[in-house]
Amino acid sequence: MTDLCRFMATATICVAVGAGTGCSGGGFSPAAGGGEEGDHPLIGAKAPDFDLKAQYGGSRASLASEAGKVVIVDFWATWCDPCKESFPHYQAMLDRHGGQLAVIGVSVDEDPSGVAQFGQQTGVKFPLAWDDGQSVSRQYSPSTMPTSFVIDKNGIVRYVHAGFRSGDESELEQRVSALK
Repeated sequence: MTDLCRFMATATICVAVGAGTGCSGGGFSPAAGGGEEGDHPLIGAKAPDFDLKAQYGGSRASLASEAGKVVIVDFWATWCDPCKESFPHYQAMLDRHGGQLAVIGVSVDEDPSGVAQFGQQTGVKFPLAWDDGQSVSRQYSPSTMPTSFVIDKNGIVRYVHAGFRSGDESELEQRVSALK
C-alpha cells in the first residue's frame, strides 16, 4: 500500500469516526495520555525547515522567517472538522502572544482550491500553505489531522499535539506560554 493510499484510508476513517477529535483524539507529548505519547521522533530534534507558497494569510509560509519565536506548525485539511474547531483558538493565542508566537497552517489536501475559503471561514490571519506533494508532511509525519508541532525559539520541536477536541486549547496555551 502506498503512503498516499494509507493516508487516504486514515483520512476516510477520521472523517467517518473521529469528527470531534481527530483520528486519535487530542493530547500532548511528552505529557501523559493521548496524542503522540512522547514517542514522536521529532521531539527534541531540530524542526525540519520549509518554505511554501501561502494560499492565504501572506505570500510565503516559512519556518526560517519565524526564527526567534515559538512556532506552532499545524498540519490540517479542509475536510477535517477538528481542524475547523482548532483554528479560531490558534488565532486567539496568536493575538494574545503578539510577536512572540507564530502559527503556520500546512494543508495536506490533494489540491489547494479550498485553502483560502477555509481560512476565511475560520477567521484566521496566519499563513495557510498547501503542501504540494506532501513533502513537508513526510518530514514531520503527522499521525492524524490535525497534528500540531510546537517549536521553541531555537527551532527545536518540544511538543506534538495530535487531534483536537474542546478543552485542548488550554493545554496548548500552557505549553506555548512555558516556551516564551
